[in-house]
Amino acid sequence: MSRRKVQCVIMGGGQGTRLFPLTKTRCKPAVPIGGKYRLVDIAISNCIHSGFNQIYLLTQYHTRSLHRHIRDTYNFDHFDGGFVEILSAEQVCGRDHTWYEGTADAVRKNLTYLNLDDDDLVLILAGDHLYRMDFAKMVTAHLGSGAKITVATKIVAAAAAKQLGVMAVDGNLRIRNFVEKPCDPEIVRRFGLPEKIADQSRLSGTAPHCLASMGNYIFQFAALRDALSGTENDFGKEILPQMLRRDIPLFAYLFDGYWEDVGTIRSFFNANLALTDIVPPFDFFDADRPIFTVPRYLPASKINGSTMEQVIIAEGCLIDRAFLRRCVVGTCSVIRHNSLLENVLVMGNDFFEKRHSGSGTVPGGIGKNCHIRNAILDKNVCIGDHVRISPEGKANGYENDGCIVVDGIACVPIGTVLPNDFVF
Repeated sequence: MSRRKVQCVIMGGGQGTRLFPLTKTRCKPAVPIGGKYRLVDIAISNCIHSGFNQIYLLTQYHTRSLHRHIRDTYNFDHFDGGFVEILSAEQVCGRDHTWYEGTADAVRKNLTYLNLDDDDLVLILAGDHLYRMDFAKMVTAHLGSGAKITVATKIVAAAAAKQLGVMAVDGNLRIRNFVEKPCDPEIVRRFGLPEKIADQSRLSGTAPHCLASMGNYIFQFAALRDALSGTENDFGKEILPQMLRRDIPLFAYLFDGYWEDVGTIRSFFNANLALTDIVPPFDFFDADRPIFTVPRYLPASKINGSTMEQVIIAEGCLIDRAFLRRCVVGTCSVIRHNSLLENVLVMGNDFFEKRHSGSGTVPGGIGKNCHIRNAILDKNVCIGDHVRISPEGKANGYENDGCIVVDGIACVPIGTVLPNDFVF
């Protein structure tokens, strides 16, 4: 690989409205996943394993939880030059005082902090996707293609294209056209895969496919500075199409591993529960490329007389005579006897405590004789005894005592206290 310097810029996410209420008090990259991690851990771990340890994290919305996590987790050796540095939206003398207006605008307002030469590379990454990727291979492909900009791409079914940026490429993976979240199905049809790429990918079935952006880009620094010299605010909607109109060489890097944009409640819920599969699509057990997160120094979980099937349990949990099927149970969770959980993501607790509701004191965690199905329980919820929670028979948007149905999932927001005998 060339000795060009590579620095990584991770986008801290916008308001995260599609993940509400999980983003009620935190930004998307700070949302817990897999029982003990945060979404941002995925991108940062991929950078570190790829050999790129100079990482900037751009943040703006609900940043406290994310900042605390970064501070407590990523402390590099003083001698290796590595860092994870937070760049929050700020007011600076002599510049406009607006917040970040989009992904491109966020990078533009922080270009001055990148200490790079024209031929060095900037790896721009989304901070809220689930995947494991060696960025060093992408950098090698970028340098070999002669591209000024390389876009990480994934072959997806054409039906999913309306939620992603899609592109037309030639047989050499040079990008010829790019449209962000196309509403017109005719555009997706015209952006079908070249026969050469379809054959190499050994696609099965007759459903049409197209090439979608993963939201990860490599820019030659001079090209990035040039691309951001105008007023365009978004990479997918504005910057990439503009570069194509100027005939700047853009190439696609084809990624063939697991990748999931967990930007909605349904996709986030499904991705978490898929971790409980016998052979999960994403493997947190990869010892060669582990996902890093904050060290907690918690005791091992204690399980007494419970029945479980396809369950992930993080450290520090107390589970007593409960019945769990296809669940992810986060750190410091408490589940009391004779409670039944099926298809449930329990994010866990930051601490053990009792909370007060209108009908008295409710112990932390999940009480006795509860039945909970198809639900997400956010951090630090306190659920009393004999509680029933299920989205069955309820329309999207149905709300009761803070609980809400989103994408067919019952969501219990962070810090919610539900009294004994509550039914949702």
